[in-house]
Amino acid sequence: MLGLPIDDPMADRLDRYEQLLLEKALPLGMIGRGDQGRVRERHIVDSLRGATLLGPGPGRVADLGSGAGLPGLPLAIARQDLTFCLADVRTRRVAFMELAVDRLGLSNASVFAGNVEQLVGPFDICLSRAFAEVGRAWTIAERLLSPTGKLVFWAGRSFDGGAGVPAGARISVSAAPGLADAGPIVIMSRQ
Repeated sequence: MLGLPIDDPMADRLDRYEQLLLEKALPLGMIGRGDQGRVRERHIVDSLRGATLLGPGPGRVADLGSGAGLPGLPLAIARQDLTFCLADVRTRRVAFMELAVDRLGLSNASVFAGNVEQLVGPFDICLSRAFAEVGRAWTIAERLLSPTGKLVFWAGRSFDGGAGVPAGARISVSAAPGLADAGPIVIMSRQ
């Protein structure tokens, strides 16, 4: 899947996470009801598109506005060589992520309950999927990133790399490989 080797323990964890999303996150409105029949493709596989873009481990990753743990939890399952901090300010979402981290036995993931502006870096990577527009995401991430760190940003299908990219940021764009409704992933770093 997406050039990412998936062994049996990883597949089992991804399946259990999908069940948690359906049983707990969906009823609480953390993912849209319209996504019920396509949680795997729309959320889990879409999140996993970032796995090969994170670079080699070890390293620290901050998932900004993680919500139901997307993309951080699928990536923590796939990339055990990295340490993930899942950040969200909303109490229900924090509780869901804490439950998921515990049930999935993810020793490489922790949950930060608070505003992302309160996070303390440095992080090697910041993730942004359905968190904020590109300019705001970069402003927050830039403060948290190590000097060589990068922001991995899930952009919408209408993303225009020539417009709205913050000054001082260098970007590269990774296409969405065969996923319905998926936009590119934009990787941003300092110039």
